[in-house]
Amino acid sequence: MAHEPDAPILSLRGVSKSFGGVKALTDVSLDLVPGTVVALVGDNGAGKSTLVKTMAGVIRPDRGDYFFEGRKVHHSGPAEVAAMGVQTVYQDLALCNNLDAVQNLYLGREEVGPWWTGFRLKRARAERRSKDVLRRMRLDSIALDRNVGAMSGGQRQNIAIARSILWEPKVVLLDEPTAALSHSAAAQVGKLVRDLAGQGLAVLVISHDIHHFVLDNTDRIEVLRLGRNAAGFDSSDVTGEQVVNAMVGGNEAINAAG
Repeated sequence: MAHEPDAPILSLRGVSKSFGGVKALTDVSLDLVPGTVVALVGDNGAGKSTLVKTMAGVIRPDRGDYFFEGRKVHHSGPAEVAAMGVQTVYQDLALCNNLDAVQNLYLGREEVGPWWTGFRLKRARAERRSKDVLRRMRLDSIALDRNVGAMSGGQRQNIAIARSILWEPKVVLLDEPTAALSHSAAAQVGKLVRDLAGQGLAVLVISHDIHHFVLDNTDRIEVLRLGRNAAGFDSSDVTGEQVVNAMVGGNEAINAAG
């Protein structure tokens, strides 16, 4: 069955997850559409990270359905989900400071020579592909041979995002990509997120920066509160006050205004 361009590429329906007596998610549903950036927002403990890890295959829900390209998926782990085309960039970035940009882009997926070369990384080939990806992302200024430990926070975030799209994903999940970044670096990440959507990817972003990053760089905002769907907004038709009120369970008249 062909995937319709405007149809969700990844959908969750009625997803619930408990850890002992703690209900992290209760009957949560979410759609990600190609070419669209969705912000997932909520107060601390709202279930955002649990939901992203469920989409990434790290956490298996207790109940609920996972659909990818219109087909129900019974995934068994993150490797299978990544192979479908879902890549995740976590807040800690998982970069090695003592390795350069190329080595980090290929971290865990190294293309190496035969045993008599010491399984050495096929550097020339890796550099060519890394340059292509960074050029496509308009990140040509990043030096491929510089250790990421010497890079700025914004450059490190860009390397982590570049690594996620090196393998031609269809969906990218970003967990707090602007945390601890300067305003200018966060703006660059926002532009990069918009560029990814412009290339036809479905993008989900967790962010606490409602009034700037979320409203300026996303198409839709999904609010979680206490592990449940609390509200959904078009980013262009909502105020920061409405979003925050939905997050904290404030005045429902404010939430529905406008």
